[in-house]
Amino acid sequence: MSEVEETTPQNNNYGANSIQVLEGLEAVRKRPAMYIGDISEKGLHHLVYETVDNSIDEALAGYCTHIEVTIGEDNSITVVDNGRGIPVDMHPKEHKSALEVVMTVLHAGGKFDKGSYKVSGGLHGVGVSCVNALSKHMTSQVYRNGKIYQQEYEKGKPLYDVKEVGTTDKTGTRQQFWPDDTIFTTTIYKYEILANRMRELAFLNAGITITLTDLRPDEEGNTRTETFYSKEGLREFVRYVDGNRTHLFDDVIYINTEKQGTPIEIAVMYNDGYSENIHSYVNNINTIEGGTHLQGFRMALTRTLKKYADDNCKRDLEKLEKNHIEISGEDFREGLTAVISIKVAEPQFEGQTKTKLGNSEVAGAVQQAVGEALANYLEEHPTEAQRIVGKVILAATARVAARKARETVQRKSPLSGGGLPGKLADCSSKDPAESELFLVEGDSAGGSAKQGRDRKFQAILPLRGKILNVEKVMRHRVYESDAIRDIYTALGVHVGTKDDPDALDTSNLRYHKIIIMTDADVDGSHIDTLIMTFFFRFMREVIEMGYLYIATPPLYLVKKGNKQQYCWTEQQRQQAIEEYGGNDSKLKVQRYKGLGEMNAEDLWDTTMNPENRTLRQVTIENAAAADYIFSMLMGDDVPPRREFIEKNAKYANIDA
Repeated sequence: MSEVEETTPQNNNYGANSIQVLEGLEAVRKRPAMYIGDISEKGLHHLVYETVDNSIDEALAGYCTHIEVTIGEDNSITVVDNGRGIPVDMHPKEHKSALEVVMTVLHAGGKFDKGSYKVSGGLHGVGVSCVNALSKHMTSQVYRNGKIYQQEYEKGKPLYDVKEVGTTDKTGTRQQFWPDDTIFTTTIYKYEILANRMRELAFLNAGITITLTDLRPDEEGNTRTETFYSKEGLREFVRYVDGNRTHLFDDVIYINTEKQGTPIEIAVMYNDGYSENIHSYVNNINTIEGGTHLQGFRMALTRTLKKYADDNCKRDLEKLEKNHIEISGEDFREGLTAVISIKVAEPQFEGQTKTKLGNSEVAGAVQQAVGEALANYLEEHPTEAQRIVGKVILAATARVAARKARETVQRKSPLSGGGLPGKLADCSSKDPAESELFLVEGDSAGGSAKQGRDRKFQAILPLRGKILNVEKVMRHRVYESDAIRDIYTALGVHVGTKDDPDALDTSNLRYHKIIIMTDADVDGSHIDTLIMTFFFRFMREVIEMGYLYIATPPLYLVKKGNKQQYCWTEQQRQQAIEEYGGNDSKLKVQRYKGLGEMNAEDLWDTTMNPENRTLRQVTIENAAAADYIFSMLMGDDVPPRREFIEKNAKYANIDA
């Protein structure tokens, strides 16, 4: 397998002429969601990503090796790099400092001049000017030419011209911003969300050091700092994602080459699991909807493995033929974990979230690279090749059983006349946008929920039998599970197409709020995780559309006379007891051991009434991190799970 030649830094003549202006900045504050996705938590963190992307661009061009990201005590963000520093000389067309142009004009930057950057990150190219527009205050400092240059802004507008404020022997750029709380619904940054992205960027850009520091003290008064660095890049990335699974063999199949002018890096591992886990990136952007690079990878994988099996495993294939089983494309990907990263000079993004690559020429380049490298690997590693083929044959056999089980699910679909699950108490509304489905564990809790609900828009589905851990069973077992078949049937979704037997058709989804409602204890949290794992592996589209939620029932009811107060945490219970007179013997504290102990009125008031309840929306901020978490929580390896639970138990409002 060939290695990519070391990247040569682009043209070092990086001055004001390199900054090209495409359009103005006026619309950003009026329609911020158009530029950063939304104005809640996701959009807030996107500001950091856009700022860091500028530093990553410098790294891709060969000029930056260290990026420091700091969350201030006041929830400001500071990003410092050791790149060349944004140009500060006069822009020939705008007649102002190039720094001011970059900071105040949308779509202005070196990434639009291919002499400055061959490829660049950032999904929409809105850049740091968008961050500036959505910040109540921002300070830019540039270390360049032995001097420190500075300009400050309020809501995107400069407070003064770029000026010198000191001297330095460093080069680079320092950006600090305070998100505008009149625009964002939250301005509190979450360390773990940023840590996941910084870890991802370090894996995708081997040799770059990214430091993340949180200066906000925790309950013990401690701050935290993590350094992310990867020497081997995607090889370490795929080991990280697949770290909680049992591998067929310990090797990473690694490809690092360039085809048709496209740098291609891919790392592949096989495990004994039953799901396909592929994470693809273009210019460091997570292409969650796939695209031509993923298409090329899958085609090459299927073609190359099939040819190897035909040439070397004829006896095994004959056994399949006798049972009328044909190997299909998805059989080659069962138990596969892969990370694909390519660099494209002019990426064309499409799809619902603009994260699907459309460049047609990329499919051929990836197909050629994977085909050549994988064929060489299989020939040079016959033992590992035989294990892969054995896994493929097992997958083909199980797929036939899974198809039969899926057909049973489809026959019971309400859309095919099979009727709804017998235990479903449906709502009267037929409008999915206003309809809610509560997934409730157990008949007693289901009874309280049915009595307490608003029948117009709230449906209740008690889940009978043990909730299956889909992380540890073959696919046909999933479709044979009564509880899971009830979920499919109640939702009205269709599974499988001609091209993809596991594709999910949500066009007839019957509810736009699917709410997991379980007891507020450890067992309830375990059931939450089992159900979330099912949705993540088999109905991820439902999560991505924002339709999956978790209800939060209270732990306690504190009563004194005619006064009463529901409590969701131990701290709230203590506060209520103090308010009601401490050790007063009129005082009663009821611990809800389960939803079934709550009467219908209490359950409605605290957990189901849209005016009072708190729902936690299930989101996927980072697919690779979610993949790692689910495989760790639901897999066989106990120590990582125990460590995770001990570390995060304080964030969960549950009681043992």
